[in-house]
Amino acid sequence: MRDHPSNRVDIRSDTVTQPTAQMRAIMESASVGDDVLGDDLTVIELQNRVAKLFGKEAALFVASGTMSNAIAIRAHTVPGDEIVCDKTAHIYKYEGGGYAALCGVSIALVEGINGIMSPDNVALAIRKSEGSQGHYPNGTLVCVENTSNLGGGTCYPQQTLDDIAAVANKNGCKTHIDGARIFNAVIKTGIDAKRMTRDYDSVSICFSKGMGAPVGSVLVGSTEFIARAHRWRKMFGGGWRQAGILAQACLFALDNNIQRMEQDHERAKRIATAINSMDSFSVDLDTVQTNMVYVTCEKSANKVVKELQKNGIDLFDLGPNSVRIVCHLHIDDEDEQRIIQAFSQLS
Repeated sequence: MRDHPSNRVDIRSDTVTQPTAQMRAIMESASVGDDVLGDDLTVIELQNRVAKLFGKEAALFVASGTMSNAIAIRAHTVPGDEIVCDKTAHIYKYEGGGYAALCGVSIALVEGINGIMSPDNVALAIRKSEGSQGHYPNGTLVCVENTSNLGGGTCYPQQTLDDIAAVANKNGCKTHIDGARIFNAVIKTGIDAKRMTRDYDSVSICFSKGMGAPVGSVLVGSTEFIARAHRWRKMFGGGWRQAGILAQACLFALDNNIQRMEQDHERAKRIATAINSMDSFSVDLDTVQTNMVYVTCEKSANKVVKELQKNGIDLFDLGPNSVRIVCHLHIDDEDEQRIIQAFSQLS
């Protein structure tokens, strides 16, 4: 793999990316301070830059996307409230039940299509205590995931995003975007980040996936919201000190690793098309919009994973008959051919 100390092809996730030599060098030169005391200048630079990029007043640098989402939910809600999201949302599926344990909220799940919710179904999912004789919780937050991981890396149409935000506002709900891979959506759709997230109260942006930084997410929103988020970051154990070393990697990623995501998208499409032509595998090509490929297998997905491992290809099975391929900055043309060849040998 390119810029990676391994002769294996690791397509388990874009979280496996490691800082390149250039990124490591710039991290070493970072100016640092104590972020808990508010004087790490590199963290401040990152926060200001990301807030401006997304058209928000303020930002907060945190350790992970899961932490960022948890802080956002806690800052937008009070215990006993209910949040709304797609049934495949990362917040629901893969964050350890933090919405319940850390935030004390219940969750209303929406049946989306490839991870994309419709405004009408969001409206139907919002419950309010008033008028229910106290039977219902208060639905106070709508969460959207863009791109949708389990949807296959799909992107929300802009009109759908706008309409969901309008529905939420009409029903007295705040809005949050889990933008773990939002730059993938920006590159795919051609819609800039500020416009894409214009009508949303908060956005979580991850830097340790396609952006290639080793650690960190940035949460953006209003000044008042980020002040509350800062308190919850502390309470969740997320206060850190000389975090500028990590923030410097994120700044490098902003300058160097956004536009290049287009290469990942094109590579994923080529891999998907090739695998879909094989007898033992199929891919819904309509879902291959960004850097992910979900492959349906005739045989056990677990067996497919084990057979591919023998050929130096590492990936995850996400169901009895489904495996996932994630393209990222370390995957090059040679790796692409190795992946296709390895699948063809199993077909």
